[in-house]
Amino acid sequence: MIYPEFIKKDQTIGICAPSAGVGKKLDSFLLSNRVLRSRGYRIKETASVRKNAERGGTARQRGKELDELVLDRKVKAIICAAGGDFMYEMLPYVNMEHIRDNPKWICGMSDPTNLLYTVTTNLDIATLYGFNGAGFTFDRDRSQENFFNILEGNLVRQKSFRKYRKMIEYINGSQSFDHPVKWISKNDTVIEGRLIGGCLDVINKLIGTRFDKTNEFIDRYENDGIVWYFDIFSMTALDLYLTLLQFRNAGWFRNCKGVLLGRIGFENTDVMTYHQALNKALGGIPWIAEMDIGHTDPCMTMINGAMAKVICRDGKGSVSFRLK
Repeated sequence: MIYPEFIKKDQTIGICAPSAGVGKKLDSFLLSNRVLRSRGYRIKETASVRKNAERGGTARQRGKELDELVLDRKVKAIICAAGGDFMYEMLPYVNMEHIRDNPKWICGMSDPTNLLYTVTTNLDIATLYGFNGAGFTFDRDRSQENFFNILEGNLVRQKSFRKYRKMIEYINGSQSFDHPVKWISKNDTVIEGRLIGGCLDVINKLIGTRFDKTNEFIDRYENDGIVWYFDIFSMTALDLYLTLLQFRNAGWFRNCKGVLLGRIGFENTDVMTYHQALNKALGGIPWIAEMDIGHTDPCMTMINGAMAKVICRDGKGSVSFRLK
């Protein structure tokens, strides 16, 4: 596994828009930039970032702007500006050879899973799942501090949070974190292995495509075992169940040490619960659910490709990493 050079103060973070532009939330993006500069980072922003559109340019243009940051020797890390729905269509225009020859941290969450997951499983280059470029504020709790610590090479042990807010509350601008955090597992659980995952609404679109090198990745790290983590935005519990079966039939649960599931952005349990889906699809594979991963705030930073140790006891837990 290749771990890019960690960023230092006064170095440059590149921001591009491989999915949506930030025009609809420009105020949040400008605030986020101020946060990055306050921490001592410089910023290089590509031309299409501020587009007020669901696509930050054409698929070809988005690939070109990503490549611009990859090839810029002054840029030490790249953060995707925002999530969205259309990054998948720009994957054919991602220059994987340039990324392979110029490894640097690529960061994002939600739709940027298309890029992060593909880079890690295709090129064995670690990536960071946790924050997009418009997501930083001055009053965020330790989840944001954890992200910056990890980006700078301080691999903090991330502990579960005390309270969270639901996705609909985040969208409506609520600043109240009123819901108790409680991780769920069948028993007190310790899961260790090579970590990979992201937004499951995205990963399931990659199965069987030319970008899918998952089985090769699993084979390379069979001695470590694989720990999957899933962030779900709006998949129903039935969708989760069927997708996990698809994983199993594609061979993706070979050498699986465990599955981690974040809180669901928008729940739909008409047919079954998400926990029932996990039990029914995974069989004896250990799992932990309701974790601080993904779309509900606050969230942990996950290192795709790193060795992870995840502990869950009495509804609380922690995630720690080793770069091996």
